[in-house]
Amino acid sequence: MSGLTYCPIPHRGAVAVSGADRVAFLQGLVSNDVTRVAADRAIWAALLTAQGRFQYDMFILDAGDDTLMLETERDRAPALTRKLAIYKLRSQVSIDDRSPALAAGALLGDQAAAELGLPAEPGRARRQGDVLAYVDPRLATLGVRLLGPATALDALVSTLGAAPADPAEYDAHRLALGVPDGSIDLPPDKALLLESGFDELNGVDWKKGCYMGQELTARTKYRGLVKKRLLPVSVGGAVPVPGTLIAQNGKEVGELRSGRDGRALALLRLEALDSDAPLLADGVAIEASRPPWVRLPERSQAD
Repeated sequence: MSGLTYCPIPHRGAVAVSGADRVAFLQGLVSNDVTRVAADRAIWAALLTAQGRFQYDMFILDAGDDTLMLETERDRAPALTRKLAIYKLRSQVSIDDRSPALAAGALLGDQAAAELGLPAEPGRARRQGDVLAYVDPRLATLGVRLLGPATALDALVSTLGAAPADPAEYDAHRLALGVPDGSIDLPPDKALLLESGFDELNGVDWKKGCYMGQELTARTKYRGLVKKRLLPVSVGGAVPVPGTLIAQNGKEVGELRSGRDGRALALLRLEALDSDAPLLADGVAIEASRPPWVRLPERSQAD
């Protein structure tokens, strides 16, 4: 992908966490190291249940003025705002949903980062006027994400000469790379981070202090308890709806997640990858692949 294109991501919004205790407040809640967030550095993180199950994912950005911006799912931003407020206690922070005033999108293309004066390294960030621009902290090949007022985004995209594209183009791009997109791929109160690529995609810091759900996440890693993985699949027909069960030799081995145009993500038991028997989702043949960034456990660990 050499030409510069701009894809709106309309289903993403943002929650602002402001105040003197903003870093310490989030540091005790999310899976990544919030102390690393700076004007030139963004991170990807998750908020978990106390039992270590996924609740929300977010990109955490330094918006200046003692404010961290949490780019998250737009329709779930009000619930995230309320959830964070529960943990506020005496922390000197204010929490509010900024989604109505902001738009999100992604610049795709080999020179996307360079066009914005950014190194093509995951998480590198800078402000462009009223727009926060950052190389996707998960994979640089996912492009440069933009967050800001819609008029400011439109002006920046016009200045860059980026060709407009449909949001579906971004969706197809991240599906091809095997990267999850919020709750459509990570069912809240059910998904586990290490089954979902958070380790390889820079969404977990193993050296930070305690955070909610850390115990199960750490135990899953160090005891080799990962038995399923979210992987990209090609679909030999119409893509079944998310949640469709996947069978192999008549046995349930996984579940389909988001998909379009012959591509999808699926949570699969690792043992299913060892067999040449076909995988079927509602009778439709699918074939799993392993992106270069995915690290699967040794089979002796996963068994």
